[in-house]
Amino acid sequence: MRILLLLTGLCFFYLRGIAQTPNYPTPVEGDYVIHHFSFQSGDTTLPDLRLHYTTIGQLRKDAQGRVVNAVIIMHGTTGNGHQFLSARFAGGLFGPGQLLDAGIYYIILPDAIGHGKSSKPSDGLHMRFPKYTYDDMVLAQYRLVTEHLGVNHLRLVMGTSMGAMHTWVWGYTYPDFMDALMPLASLPVAIAGRNRMLRKMAIDMVEMDPAWKDGEYTEEPKVGLMGAISSLIFMGSSPLQSQKRAPTRQQAEAELAKLEKNYLASLDANDLIYQFDASRNYDPSPHLKAIKAPLFAVNSADDEVNPPELHILDEKIKEVPKGRYILLPITDQTSGHGTHSNPAVWGNYLKELLDDTSH
Repeated sequence: MRILLLLTGLCFFYLRGIAQTPNYPTPVEGDYVIHHFSFQSGDTTLPDLRLHYTTIGQLRKDAQGRVVNAVIIMHGTTGNGHQFLSARFAGGLFGPGQLLDAGIYYIILPDAIGHGKSSKPSDGLHMRFPKYTYDDMVLAQYRLVTEHLGVNHLRLVMGTSMGAMHTWVWGYTYPDFMDALMPLASLPVAIAGRNRMLRKMAIDMVEMDPAWKDGEYTEEPKVGLMGAISSLIFMGSSPLQSQKRAPTRQQAEAELAKLEKNYLASLDANDLIYQFDASRNYDPSPHLKAIKAPLFAVNSADDEVNPPELHILDEKIKEVPKGRYILLPITDQTSGHGTHSNPAVWGNYLKELLDDTSH
């Protein structure tokens, strides 16, 4: 079984977690309720916005009361903070002597608005839930960190996919609040081109299904969700890894059936619509010069969501005062967009960033 779990772990992007015996402090889960949270639209509020989170380790301050060891790590679209407790991610980062040793660092893993156990449309409001944006999500995270967890400074802001885009937003919105930034699998420009098309296709497929009923369904609109899942599978897949895992037609179809089953079991149609559409106003490009902290932007060459041939980061990173663009070449270890969750591939760059920003 142990061998099977390790092999299965090669496809972390599709899995929500792997059984393990952690060698780091016991994670602590909690909720913070923000009363009368106003959304970016300006005309919508929630009486009570619930933010779920997980922390690992203990907060430490210097003699002046400044927090010196807090790290926030933010998840991707449809994910949650708990996914970082996998053997691959936490097992490679949070243990004794590892890069983010939770005996030294205070790790914060929030569930973003609309995700995990935080407030989301499926809680009951359905399509009447406020139309949140990435700016709303980052503001809520900032309030969680400062108002509830008592963090007045972050050693590191890091995120994967959507969380990587949140990392860019953190960088220019709160430029003096962190020592370092590491967005994994993202671009600092508006979601456009094929990326937006894939997201809009997923939304349209759900809303075109008569079973969706304008969001008032009692059973998930399976046909629409299956269409949306097609976008998710393409966005997260790696041609090399898919070919290795499924070199025959029978294996490919079996792999597809497994992925579809896993996604159907974990997705809610209304939540998914909101999750994909939250990026509609995202665009850090006018604000890159405001980012003060050293930033390592890490992408992989086999990422279907952020393909390197667009050459966007090659140019945009020049606008970040202390920015560096790292493009990981395709290897047997990379897995497309999901490479963002494999510290064995990019951990040496994290070490360099932490070393460069140590005081």
